[in-house]
Amino acid sequence: MNNKDLFDENENQKIEEKEKEKPTEEKEEEKKSEEPKVDEERKKEFEDEVKERKEELRNKLKEGMSQKKDDKEDKEEESKFKQLGGKFNFKGFIMLLFIITLVMSLPSMLSGTGKTPSSEISYSEFVQSVKDGKIKKVDEKEGYVYGYTADEKEVYSARMITDRLGGDAKLVDIIEENGATIKSVAPQQVPLLLNILISWFPMLLLIGVWIFMMNKMGKGNGGGPQIFNVGKSKAKENGEDVSKVTFADVAGITEAKVELEEVVKFLREPEKFKNIGARIPKGVLLLGAPGTGKTLLAKAVAGEAKVPFFSMSGSEFVEMFVGVGASRVRDLFSKARKNAPCIIFIDEIDAVGRKRGSGQGGGNDEREQTLNQLLVEMDGFGTDETIIVLAATNRPEILDRALMRPGRFDRQVFVDSPDIDGREAILKVHVRGKKLAKDVDLRVIAKKTPGFVGADLANLLNEAAILAARDNREEITMEDLEEASEKVSIGPERKSKKVIEKERRITAYHEAGHAIMHYALPNTDPVHKISIVPRGMAGGYTMALPEEDRSYKSKNEFLDEMRILYGGRAAEQIVFGDITTGASNDIERATAIAHAIVTRFGMNEKFGPILLDNTKEGDYFQQKYYSDVTGKEVDEEIFKIVQTMYKETLETITKYYDKLDAVAKALLAREHLNREEFEAIMKGEPIPAESEEVEKVEDISEVGNVEIEE
Repeated sequence: MNNKDLFDENENQKIEEKEKEKPTEEKEEEKKSEEPKVDEERKKEFEDEVKERKEELRNKLKEGMSQKKDDKEDKEEESKFKQLGGKFNFKGFIMLLFIITLVMSLPSMLSGTGKTPSSEISYSEFVQSVKDGKIKKVDEKEGYVYGYTADEKEVYSARMITDRLGGDAKLVDIIEENGATIKSVAPQQVPLLLNILISWFPMLLLIGVWIFMMNKMGKGNGGGPQIFNVGKSKAKENGEDVSKVTFADVAGITEAKVELEEVVKFLREPEKFKNIGARIPKGVLLLGAPGTGKTLLAKAVAGEAKVPFFSMSGSEFVEMFVGVGASRVRDLFSKARKNAPCIIFIDEIDAVGRKRGSGQGGGNDEREQTLNQLLVEMDGFGTDETIIVLAATNRPEILDRALMRPGRFDRQVFVDSPDIDGREAILKVHVRGKKLAKDVDLRVIAKKTPGFVGADLANLLNEAAILAARDNREEITMEDLEEASEKVSIGPERKSKKVIEKERRITAYHEAGHAIMHYALPNTDPVHKISIVPRGMAGGYTMALPEEDRSYKSKNEFLDEMRILYGGRAAEQIVFGDITTGASNDIERATAIAHAIVTRFGMNEKFGPILLDNTKEGDYFQQKYYSDVTGKEVDEEIFKIVQTMYKETLETITKYYDKLDAVAKALLAREHLNREEFEAIMKGEPIPAESEEVEKVEDISEVGNVEIEE
């Protein structure tokens, strides 16, 4: 490499170094000079893109407009259809009438002269204005005289009170003398169409209101205009909630289940019965107290048979319009025939099946029409139609005999209140999905709930679950179930109620009196719990539970029950020497028992086995079977029983006075006593923590005097 080459390389390196040493500002200026070229190219591309999008939007808009026109035409056709068979729009109807009235009124509103409003003056002033030459033209119209200046502006008006303008010769002369013109204008005629519309508007408004009411009344009865659906059946077809219910969900009513399981077989295998000559029952009537599970049984039949299930309440047949009930019956059975085999369930059939002739008035006639149609429809079943009518009622005594005869309701299934085994089975069904603690014994709860039906037991378990959740526990304990049973049967405990000490003592001795009579008498149930804490409407309570379920009651049991009821009043009288209103309900119940012994059950020695009074709860009229003379003797016998039972109760309370005092003191100290604690006191045995708590109670002598009435 020669010197020249070395020199060239050095020069090149210097140039490169100088290039690197150029200020950054110059480089940035060079970059800025190149950026506008790139921006212009991008701008052109963006503008071209915008033009293309605008063209696409224009095309879409044109297509949308045409589509909107088509949609508008469709909507117009749809609205026409709705006017014929769709839902009536009451607001639209009123708006349409308003618009028509407004349009018809436009000619009369626009028929004015368009001149400036005049000022009304007296007639004498008007005449003076004519004389002064201020008025050049006079018009007479509808009793008013209008004056105009030379430029046709109406400036004055005056009303003629007595005579028309044409009859006022003096005014006419004055007008002529002053060179003014006279013109009589005929009153404006109201357009014929507007006149007709004004005449018919009230009627159209009433029709609109009536259609609106009919629309609301017939709401939800199917398609088409609801005003014409008044006679349509309101029966609800079975949904998922019905199809999921089976006989496994029904417990405690074994005999009723057996009867209805056979109905399911009729629906599943009708040929099996037809081949042997058996006729499928047309109807099954479920009888029983409220809450025993009649509706649940009907749903279970539908769920097991897997057939359509139409349910309807008896009250839904009858409406305010004549003939609606019969029309709904026809429509219901028409639907059933189309869906055969199927089940029709009529709940509370006594609303429509009451005995004919048992009332007066048009409403009763309409109900009888509905019943007659129901009887006709049930007679009209063919042998090949597998339609079964299930009905439920808790008042079979008021049903029409024609409805209950064979051929209509062939079977009558009585759904009774469950016994102890049935209650336990029902509790096991309802505890599904609930977490129970290990101490829960459903047999004990079943024993403590005599008279409870399925609905009561379901409510009991639900209340127990609520109590557990309220205390932030994850399981239902036995204590929750016992508290819930008392809450359902008596009422919620009112711990917050402030009770003065005197009333607290009275309640303690009152409840102790009831408990003493339970213990002392032979034909009574053992005491389960005593409490002086207010619960529901009661200031305290004594709960007794039967050892076994019984269907009959003897006379001695009735008399002992009266003695127990009088135990509270007798204890008050003996301990305090006074009586209170706390025993009012006890006296009412005891008097009712004495009345039933004499008049209903034939247990009185004087009258013997005879029915003297058959009045039932809810009857409007008393059904007496005795004269006024006999009535006096009936009252004497009732009075004698009441007096005897109360006297014997006083004697028993006096005999057990020491135990009465001990139980009352324990109640004042503890507020609650269970069976074991009560029996321990009666036997003279100590109860847990008795000595420390009971000694805190003051001696009874400080409360009142002890008096015994013979």
